[in-house]
Amino acid sequence: MTYVSRERAAGPTRRSALAGLVGGAGAAMAAGCTPSGASPAAAPTPSRSPGATAPAANPTPGAMTLFKDPAYNFGGLMALGGAGFGAGEVGEVLTAVNTINKAGLSSQTYVETFKKLGDQLMEAPEGSKPDDQTKRFRALRAAQYYAQALFFVLGSDDPGSEEQLYKAGRGAWDTFCGLCDPAPVKANVPYGKTPLPVWFFRPDGADTRRPTVILTNGSDGQNVDMWTYGVPAALDRGWNALVYDGPGQGQLLFVDQVVFSPTWDKVVTPLVDWLVARPDVDPKKIALTGLSMAGDLAPRAAAFETRIAALVAMPGCVEPWLGFPAEIREILTPSKEETNNIWNKEVVPELPPAAAATMKKRFEPFSIPAMLDAREGKLFTDFYTPATRIQALTITDVVGRITSPTLVLDYDDEQFYPGQPRQMYDKLTSPKDYVKLTAAQGAQLHCSPMAPQLHCEVVFDWLQETLSGS
Repeated sequence: MTYVSRERAAGPTRRSALAGLVGGAGAAMAAGCTPSGASPAAAPTPSRSPGATAPAANPTPGAMTLFKDPAYNFGGLMALGGAGFGAGEVGEVLTAVNTINKAGLSSQTYVETFKKLGDQLMEAPEGSKPDDQTKRFRALRAAQYYAQALFFVLGSDDPGSEEQLYKAGRGAWDTFCGLCDPAPVKANVPYGKTPLPVWFFRPDGADTRRPTVILTNGSDGQNVDMWTYGVPAALDRGWNALVYDGPGQGQLLFVDQVVFSPTWDKVVTPLVDWLVARPDVDPKKIALTGLSMAGDLAPRAAAFETRIAALVAMPGCVEPWLGFPAEIREILTPSKEETNNIWNKEVVPELPPAAAATMKKRFEPFSIPAMLDAREGKLFTDFYTPATRIQALTITDVVGRITSPTLVLDYDDEQFYPGQPRQMYDKLTSPKDYVKLTAAQGAQLHCSPMAPQLHCEVVFDWLQETLSGS
């Protein structure tokens, strides 16, 4: 735990640092711990790194800059990248970008524009009556655009619409799934007092035992992201794919009000139990992937759930707390009372509105009171509790327990966890590989938002090779 005395932290130094770091649109918090234009520390390039290059001075040069603010730009790039798997349309996204920029970039214009686009796609298009395929992919794109709006809604004029906006995106996702052929098996897997909703995708309806990948989302992703980062790639290779909401995610967060758990093995184990009981799953070929912060969650699960035959961390993350800027981390002291006094008396009064909205977003998966306050337009008063929950996700001491073959991904200009993928790789004692996706490939930034197809090629080529002899 980082401790900074109140005497050192108090006064203009802390305030000016916070204002400078997370001011404007809160870009340093929402898009990572490095301000726009700066390059985070790059991890060393190991073997099997495909054509590694030095990070660019500007991580999104030229046409890659849709918005001047890197937080919004990252969201726009995610929507644009999803087009490769039908989870977006280039013309729709770029038109939305132009509309937002013309109106003036803000949470409000971003939310309004993408929500409107989602609403339009869930209605019948002009002209001929849409068939099921048209309805299906319009619903998938709508799920993407609702997710884009959801990410920034707490900074909009209507933060109280968060749950409603989540449900709109979930409705679009479920509409899409219902029109798939075959439709994914929907179920609720027991987990504590709140079951985990799952969507089990299969190449066909036969009971042939197949390799299966469990796709784990990050701290603020939606199910549509798991489509982009794995479902069609798995199906095209004859694999099953399981998508789920865990604590702190999707339905469990926005509706059931369950926050993240540091013991993610207790989340994955019932999923594995459910899978191995099925006649269409090869119990010896169950892989687990973790996207974004799930690059910490999935390895934690694999350290204790030994039925995982292969693991992919995208990127590797051993300490999510370090994904927050130092000026934020230094607020936390061993004393809850002192921490919250610093937060409420010294920090909150100096936070610009956009920075406050970013803090609301980053902390809501770890604190239901923080989420409910945010929906009322208020900033949470208890910094200590969610901060310590984030600290509890640290897995530096358990990575060495992992026995399954592991692929650790890294990215040029990784914003959130620079250097952590290499740290994970070095701590692993199981068979392991490290691959860095690069700016030369158009695959820079956290999770390669502009290159999910390349991302899936790397992941599934490795999984196929790793499990071929299992």
